[in-house]
Amino acid sequence: MNSSHLSDRLQAVADFVPKNSIVADIGSDHAYLPIYLAETNVISSGIAGEVAQGPLNNAIHEITKANLLDIITPRLANGLAAIEPTDHVDTITIAGMGGTLISQILTEGQNVLKNQPLLILQPNIGEDIVREWLMNNHYEIIEEAILAEGGHTYEIIVAKAVVSVVHYTSKQLRFGPKLMQVQNDAFLNKWRHELATNQQVLRDLEQAVHVPKEKVEKIKNKVTMISEVLNNEG
Repeated sequence: MNSSHLSDRLQAVADFVPKNSIVADIGSDHAYLPIYLAETNVISSGIAGEVAQGPLNNAIHEITKANLLDIITPRLANGLAAIEPTDHVDTITIAGMGGTLISQILTEGQNVLKNQPLLILQPNIGEDIVREWLMNNHYEIIEEAILAEGGHTYEIIVAKAVVSVVHYTSKQLRFGPKLMQVQNDAFLNKWRHELATNQQVLRDLEQAVHVPKEKVEKIKNKVTMISEVLNNEG
């Protein structure tokens, strides 16, 4: 992967970035995403934020090599602290982190979110945690994507700030309100695998000498929920 050929998951993130936007890519590493967006004339300017000097040096190297230092600014900062008011950022991308960390970054950067930027988030795990944070902070999920790459399944969540109260059911938080509607191959494969895994765990637990009733009940509920979604029930 490089700035001219993104991984499938980063390409999916890039595809959601609006034309002529000012983007801040948090945890940018080599800055492949903002460089690609600049070279394809999607963004007018961008910030490549990194919390560690090593990854920031990688970003500086790649941005310099692409001759884009006049368009993309690399910054050493923790999370959304990489964004300054004079940047006028209207789109934030955070990709390749766990859902808990993404939610923490958003919580700690609430002052930046007052400008209501579009959020394009790609958690590696804990997607439900991200969706719950969005719901609790007046962000509506407007688009989602799911894809398989390199033996992993990735979900992208796009959200915009709204004034009204946002509510998602427990199923929507777990499976994604938009993903549930489409249920593409990546979605079906992920949840069929999850269903089979939990069914096997359930069989193993029920054969145990001392059956942990609370754990069994929890897994039974999960199996029921997954089955209902896959069968389009409720």
